[in-house]
Amino acid sequence: MLTSCIKRLIFVLNRNFFLFLIMLVTMNLTACKEKTEQQVKIPSADPSLCAFKQGDCLKMVGDVTLRISLSPDNAPSEKPLKFKLLSSDVLNNLQVRLEGRDMFMGVIPVNISQVDKTSYEGQLIYGSCSSGYMVWRGFISFILNGSEQVVTFDFLADNPH
Repeated sequence: MLTSCIKRLIFVLNRNFFLFLIMLVTMNLTACKEKTEQQVKIPSADPSLCAFKQGDCLKMVGDVTLRISLSPDNAPSEKPLKFKLLSSDVLNNLQVRLEGRDMFMGVIPVNISQVDKTSYEGQLIYGSCSSGYMVWRGFISFILNGSEQVVTFDFLADNPH
C-alpha cells in the first residue's frame, strides 16, 4: 500500500513538474520574442538628423551655406556612397571624415575632389551596425577667410525614411 502511494505521489510530482517546466519554457520564449521585437523597432524620425531622401542637408557657418548630399539617399551601409558638398563660398584645406555618433566605429576619411570653385565630391563606404540603428556624424573642416571652421552633420545609416 505504501509503495503504491509513493508511486502515485511521484507520478503527480513528475506530472506537475513537467507542467511547470512547460510553462517556464513558454514564458521565456514569449519574453525573448518580445525583446527581439523591441530591438528591431526603428525609432521615429529624429529631426536633428539629415534626411537625404527629403533633400540636401543645409548647414550655416556665418554667411556661408553648405549643402550636403549623399547618394543613394537612404545611406546604405557596406555600399559605396557618393558625397557631395556645395558651398556658397570658396573653402580652403577642406577635409571630411565620418565617425559613429553614439558608438565608436573607427574614423572614416572621405577623399574629396574639387569639381569647381565651390563644389566638391568624394566617395565613402562604412560598415553596418548590428543594432539596426546607426547614426553617423560627419565632420567637415576647412579654412574660411583665414580661420579654421568645423561643421558637423548627423545622419542615419540604412535610413527607411
